[in-house]
Amino acid sequence: MPTVLILLPPSETKAGGGRGAPLDLSRLTFPSLTAIRERLVDALVDVSQDDGAARAALGLSDGQTDELERNRVLRSAPTRPAIEQYTGVLYDALDVRGLTRAQRAKADVRLAVGSALFGVVGAVDPIPAYRLSSGSKLPGLGTLAAQWKPALADALAEADRGLVVDLRSGGYAALGKVPGAVTATVVTERPDGSRAVVSHFNKHHKGLLARALVISRAEPDDAKGVVKVAQKAGLRAELSSPTEVTVVTTG
Repeated sequence: MPTVLILLPPSETKAGGGRGAPLDLSRLTFPSLTAIRERLVDALVDVSQDDGAARAALGLSDGQTDELERNRVLRSAPTRPAIEQYTGVLYDALDVRGLTRAQRAKADVRLAVGSALFGVVGAVDPIPAYRLSSGSKLPGLGTLAAQWKPALADALAEADRGLVVDLRSGGYAALGKVPGAVTATVVTERPDGSRAVVSHFNKHHKGLLARALVISRAEPDDAKGVVKVAQKAGLRAELSSPTEVTVVTTG
């Protein structure tokens, strides 16, 4: 039976450190992306040698120069599994460290993370901490969307998986679309019944949805199936369209 693929957004914050060997791009999932990864890693390491140029390219403030050191040592730094490297609100809600061994095995198969630098990585792919976002422009390469199109979309289409649940944010989804993927919108319902798309709880509830899909014994094959899994996990989820799920919070 095909396994559902849950695409997560990355996070600017990273755990850093790790016990894994230095970055080896040939070990990453989706090997068809290796050439682009090589080009972007080289460009990121190069621009990060110059504080001023790097801050401009990466949109960093003067107080974030420590992020540049991570980029400078990209090829020699220790690594950790991607699903443990990314941190923040969504990953706190996902809480992979709180999974049982059997659930973690499912997470390792079902989860992948969008990345400006790597395109997409599997949950267990060993990667170092780095700083690069979807809106960055590396000198001589232009936009990252130009680098990743259409290779990333093609790689995802060829993944030979079942349903894709795309929880990436807009900037990362734009790097490589997945036709037919189920997406999720988080809204807050006010006391008067009106609703508004929210940003504050968005990452948290997407993390909870990802966790529900990871630990479920079900393999949903459409948005209705995703809604059922979410509801069983205690989330208030609704079917908005054949490919969209709405998660409702109160506020």
